[in-house]
Amino acid sequence: MHQKTVHDTPLVKTAMRWLAMAVFRLTGWKAEGKKPCISSYVIIAAPHTSNWDFFYTICLAFILEIKPFIMMKASWFVWPVGPFLRYLGAIPVDRSRSTSMVARSIEAFRTNPQMVMLVPPSGTRRRVIFWKTGFYHIALGAQVPIVLGYLDYRRKVGGIGPVVHPTGNVEKEMKVIQDFYANITGKHPKRAYRSHARAGGMAPL
Repeated sequence: MHQKTVHDTPLVKTAMRWLAMAVFRLTGWKAEGKKPCISSYVIIAAPHTSNWDFFYTICLAFILEIKPFIMMKASWFVWPVGPFLRYLGAIPVDRSRSTSMVARSIEAFRTNPQMVMLVPPSGTRRRVIFWKTGFYHIALGAQVPIVLGYLDYRRKVGGIGPVVHPTGNVEKEMKVIQDFYANITGKHPKRAYRSHARAGGMAPL
């Protein structure tokens, strides 16, 4: 994935960072944590319960000076919104072809040693029974860590949490990840995921 984004345009990137900080200040949000000191990783954006999550996630990326490629539902990429989303670093995802998307993402990591890919683990804003673990399989296949990013609407705080190094023990490591998010509240808590991971097989993104 070699698309040019706003993060490749220094003056615009700086202006957007100042704008993002102003937005956080005016809306009462705060950023906590620091940009990970690792060059390549998958970052989770959770809990994902609202379209507002993308807005605050973009702001947080500018504030923390992280250059992510962000997976988004392909239906959003229509004119004139599509080109703007791509400029922000968004990548269209066809959920019906999740396995090929995982393979393409792994290949992207192999060809780009400084890739940061942001993946909402649910893949949907509807209430779901299981977390969809495509992000885990991407990180495992690419041999990169998983960084736990979050938006807590109760505290109005967004930030960066622990780093998980996937080993293939999906059930154990997904429990660690979900335990971290247990006390973090999305905009619409009733849409949040239940605390069970689909351990077997390839779950969609």
